[in-house]
Amino acid sequence: MSLTNPVTRAPGANQDTMRRIRVALLGVWLLLAGAPLEPLRAAPRDDVRRTAIISAFQPEWLALQASLTDREERVVNETVFVTGRIAGKAVVLFLSGISMVNAAMTTQLALDHFTLDRLVFSGIAGGVDPALQIGDVIVPDAWCEYLEAVFAREVDGGFALPPFADRTVPNFGMIFPQPGEVAQRPGVPEKVLWFPVDPGLLDLARKLQDEPALTQCTANNECLQRRPRLVVGGKGVSGQAFVDNKAFREYVGTAFGASLLDMESAAVAHVAYANKTPFIAFRSLSDLAGGGKDENEVGTFFQLASDNSAATILAFLRLLP
Repeated sequence: MSLTNPVTRAPGANQDTMRRIRVALLGVWLLLAGAPLEPLRAAPRDDVRRTAIISAFQPEWLALQASLTDREERVVNETVFVTGRIAGKAVVLFLSGISMVNAAMTTQLALDHFTLDRLVFSGIAGGVDPALQIGDVIVPDAWCEYLEAVFAREVDGGFALPPFADRTVPNFGMIFPQPGEVAQRPGVPEKVLWFPVDPGLLDLARKLQDEPALTQCTANNECLQRRPRLVVGGKGVSGQAFVDNKAFREYVGTAFGASLLDMESAAVAHVAYANKTPFIAFRSLSDLAGGGKDENEVGTFFQLASDNSAATILAFLRLLP
């Protein structure tokens, strides 16, 4: 029996196969060698320099769109981005979605597809500082992912932490908050507890102290005891939980010195930090996170809080260069 080499039987086919193999091997070699590869994009990048205005859910988003001109929609990975101008400034508006994961995902998507000078978050939050009331708009100078944590093992009436865990922040029972990690290449991830707001944007927000006029009563004539005010500074915390618990609210206030808590801002601050993009968040209090006398107030005041946050964003945009 003769064993015939297929190369000699079909030289044309063999040469074509060998070319394909060489191309594939070259691609693998370039990847392993670290050669820069152009990322695949679902759509061409928008090269207009814009301010991203991010909202967690629709009431905030719709309130801002009422002031938008030159409106255009663009859909990327099923996320709707609305471009145009507010107060003459080029912007892109989009919904982050509720939760840390959604906020991080959509913010990075925006950074990948638009040319963004800054990230601005407009939203509602739960109040922690007893000196604040529902309707107030807070602009923290730093944000922490307070539920980035180790749930510790209970031993002998106390808790035992694994050796890698951090004890920088006081615990709440078994919950021991940990710094967030920012992925870096090469090297060990950077540990960050507080993600700072851009100081230039914070200084600009301080110029808003005399404006805007914030709403005191809902459409159903539910009125707050005093007119809401703008507070620039303090600390904000974010996590994957809607908090409506008095004891935990007090813990967050004491352990973190927090003025408010929400479910998205620190995630956006984390993405902004990793991308070296200026970030600031405006949060209007819709409830007291369990600190009120009766049931949670968000159902009554979420629209008022959304409107107050949007009004502050509009005044802020007018100050941008």
